[in-house]
Amino acid sequence: QAHIAESGGGLVQPGDSLRLSCELSGFRSGDNAIGWFRQAPGKEREGVSCISKSDGDTYYATSVKGRFTISRDNAKNMVYLQMNNLKPEDTAVYYCAADPRNALRFVSAPRLCTIGGYFADWGQGTQVTVSS
Repeated sequence: QAHIAESGGGLVQPGDSLRLSCELSGFRSGDNAIGWFRQAPGKEREGVSCISKSDGDTYYATSVKGRFTISRDNAKNMVYLQMNNLKPEDTAVYYCAADPRNALRFVSAPRLCTIGGYFADWGQGTQVTVSS
């Protein structure tokens, strides 16, 4: 049974960096479509960054482009989100989503992140708070 677990959140100051980790357990392969999403209080869930299965393309939300980097270690079934130059508006619960059944193998990275409902498997989330 597939299981997704995020870690690495915390309280940091503006300008600091954090690296979030996402462990994918029970996945048969390490190169499935994946995504990082976030949800701030009172706001809708936002797709932060996604990697497609089809071509390995990546997508970043405009608000994080140039500051965040998504990566994966297929051998370890791990996904990472390196977040640099954090801002107070990055404060949110961050969720990792993945596709253990490989059903999303033909969906592009932008669609994975911007059109809701693609991912059926989610982690519990990790809190990131950016405050001085």
